[in-house]
Amino acid sequence: MTAGQGKVWVNGELLDPENAKVSVFDHGMLVGDGIFETVKATNGEPFALTRHLRRLARSAAGLGLPEPDQDALAHGTLEVLAAAPKWPLARIRITYTSGVGPLGSDRGNQGATATIIAAEQKPFPATGAVTVVPWPRNERGALTGLKTTSYADNALALAYAKERGGGEAIFGNLAGNLCEGTGSNIFVVKGGRLITPPLSSGCLAGVTRALVLEWAGGEEEDLPLEDLYRADEAFLTSTTRDVQPIATVDGKALATAPGPVTSKAMEVFAARGRELLDP
Repeated sequence: MTAGQGKVWVNGELLDPENAKVSVFDHGMLVGDGIFETVKATNGEPFALTRHLRRLARSAAGLGLPEPDQDALAHGTLEVLAAAPKWPLARIRITYTSGVGPLGSDRGNQGATATIIAAEQKPFPATGAVTVVPWPRNERGALTGLKTTSYADNALALAYAKERGGGEAIFGNLAGNLCEGTGSNIFVVKGGRLITPPLSSGCLAGVTRALVLEWAGGEEEDLPLEDLYRADEAFLTSTTRDVQPIATVDGKALATAPGPVTSKAMEVFAARGRELLDP
């Protein structure tokens, strides 16, 4: 980060980026023992912050971490945004780890580490290209459904996708069903029906995913991974991309992007998102 990006919040203290430090013994760094949330901000205003902080608390409970102070993190988020340039679109990163610990997997007892950082977010392309990766999500794993800092498999998958012309990587699961992207959920349109994999598929309970289901409708249903290639339409959802139509899968074009169902979902999400900053 540079000085032009404002301040960084570390355990309740607002600091200049060059003074914002976390111990090299922090278990978030040593063993990936932490969780995080990415929150969108438009013109300095966070979107769906309450939902993100509630999910952070659920992830903490799933990892057996102390419950994060949601009020303090909400206040810290607003402090960081107030100290940042007024970007049209920004990404806020809230990270919460088990804190300083020994070099092994055992946790320490010095308390958790919480940090909040903001940076400008460039808009995503109008349509996306996705690449299906050969490594499945484990829908029965201990971390399934938790937004943890153990993200190396996502980094590897995204690099694989980009080497093949994709902007996002798509995972199947062990059952051979469609699951999710590295940082996104996926919706498919078949015969006019809007379908997204259920949480039991191993996908993350995305905030934007939930809002699309609430505002635009849709069904949760297991889909064979092959159905993605045969979809009438498909789109990705995530905090920073909102609703992004998928144009190609492994280089093969879908019939239309965006199609009528996707276009409607985009319109409804944009309209409701303007009305409700913290839905």
